[in-house]
Amino acid sequence: MSQAENKGPLGTILIADDDEGARDLLERMLRTSGYRVLVACDGAEALNMMEERRVDLALLDVLMSGESGFTVCRMAKQQPETRLTPVVLITGLGNIADRIRGIEAGADDFLSKPLRKEELMARVRSLVRLKQYTDQLETAETVVFTLAGSIEAKDPYTEGHCDRLSRYSVALAHWLGLPEDDCMALRRGGIVHDIGKVAVPDRVLLKPGPLNHEERMLMEAHTVIGEHICAPLKSFRTVLPIIRSHHERLDGSGYPDHLKGAQIPLNAGILQTVDIFDALTTDRPYRKALTSRDAFATLHKEVRRGWWDGELACALEEMLRSSPQPLAPSAA
Repeated sequence: MSQAENKGPLGTILIADDDEGARDLLERMLRTSGYRVLVACDGAEALNMMEERRVDLALLDVLMSGESGFTVCRMAKQQPETRLTPVVLITGLGNIADRIRGIEAGADDFLSKPLRKEELMARVRSLVRLKQYTDQLETAETVVFTLAGSIEAKDPYTEGHCDRLSRYSVALAHWLGLPEDDCMALRRGGIVHDIGKVAVPDRVLLKPGPLNHEERMLMEAHTVIGEHICAPLKSFRTVLPIIRSHHERLDGSGYPDHLKGAQIPLNAGILQTVDIFDALTTDRPYRKALTSRDAFATLHKEVRRGWWDGELACALEEMLRSSPQPLAPSAA
């Protein structure tokens, strides 16, 4: 038994080629190097396998009967379940136009026929490591989102709050014409902005009445704790300012850093505006939900006190007046 076999497969590779001889040659090279191999005879079968099985890398021949390697690659990269699976196109075509076509389809790399084993194995090792690293990031993000959901589930009055914040913050960002990176940060920030409340005792988190000084200090610490929880995730770097600063106020009376005016990150201000409106328009133990009209009257009153961004409040009001339900419930 080889060392690779003793430790288990190094990864799962899908080979798609309608040439049996080419498939067998690739399969032998990969199996003897310690990889698990799946084999597809055409493009349709390859796409089904990628959707139904965990695949760390797909090696697709460009010229297959039925769906070409270009088509399979493009379709895989368009689907959430398979878009992060690395795809290498294997081709005997040498012209630049075909390379460009492959890049446009989303291919991660190319191999030219006849294949050289050393080059093949170097590409495979590199892309499998990349896929496994991506899987680890996805797992970490899933844990963070699950933890955030468990915090929300403690309080029946906040059911659906994070999903609404995520959807409406993204809708407001689109309304304001912000780039997609900001929309992604707000989509994630809406879900995890209060994740630091995991460190707040339930007696404080669920207290129906006013908090005393000690309890308020515990509650206000959740922004910094949440930032520390998410800081190790590089994919969350644009979310961290939202988590830390979504309780700041324009006059500097917010927390944790007492930022003023333009010091408050725009995305934190967007989520904050939506957060306040959502809190005002949902039932709480100490009051019934306000109508949208009354909620905006309260919000604008607090804008005049110097707490919130009046432009964002007006933009949210205009957006909701134009389309009261800008987005369907999130699937994320």
